[in-house]
Amino acid sequence: MNKLGVKVRIYQDTDILAKLKEVKEYGFACCQTDIWDTALYTDEKAKEINDAVAETGVEISSLWAGWSGPCQWNFTAGPMTAGLIPPAYRMKRMEELLMAGDFAVKIGVSRVATHVGFLPENMNDPEYLGVVATIHHIAYRYKKKGLNFLFETGQETPIALLRIIEEVGTGNLGINMDTANLILYGKGNSADAITVFGKYVMDTHIKDGLYPTDGKNLGQQVKVGEGMANIPEVIKRLKAVGYTGNLIIEREVSGEQQIKDILDAKKYLEEILATLEQ
Repeated sequence: MNKLGVKVRIYQDTDILAKLKEVKEYGFACCQTDIWDTALYTDEKAKEINDAVAETGVEISSLWAGWSGPCQWNFTAGPMTAGLIPPAYRMKRMEELLMAGDFAVKIGVSRVATHVGFLPENMNDPEYLGVVATIHHIAYRYKKKGLNFLFETGQETPIALLRIIEEVGTGNLGINMDTANLILYGKGNSADAITVFGKYVMDTHIKDGLYPTDGKNLGQQVKVGEGMANIPEVIKRLKAVGYTGNLIIEREVSGEQQIKDILDAKKYLEEILATLEQ
């Protein structure tokens, strides 16, 4: 049975107990924590999170870990600034992801997800071996701690992602399947992508969007059910490959509209799951 959850961003001033109480009040059983500020990877913050989980009973499915330095979510500067691909930021971000792994252990979470960046499509790309070695180092260190390292989909084609997972070969690499990102980046059809890499999906972002309409900017994110992600087919195919994990709603707008859209998405998912279970 897939549990429904929501993504929760944690900042320096976030009242984590209040956030998880809100998650529970909205009727969610789980969440995915999102931390970009590595200064939050402290024993004190871990205790705050653990205490909030114990009091509310809300499960944390994965730690989504950000990294320092510039990043632009587009096709122009994106390949030069996102994730572990740019050589100028690779080592620093690798160390930050290793810190995230240590923190995940402290909060009892077995999966760390991130955007690795625009993975080279060409195996002969000069950066290819360096990227593989960096991911291998993170995955190897994570494996010794009992952790899985998850690629969030979007900035690479499904086959490029599958190839990297096979190339690294540590057995603890997985995928955080964002149902919109492949569309927003123009990289593929979300449902068909599951045919390529579905067995590696360990967590999700339930999101929706439209394909790009120019060559420099991402497509537009829209409310779940109003885009081209075909969520019913995605969930059907995930179930077909044995995915029983959480369905984590992400809606990247703010304020009351965000809450409304998240609750609407929850209802939409409940209807899909009810139909599939008949």
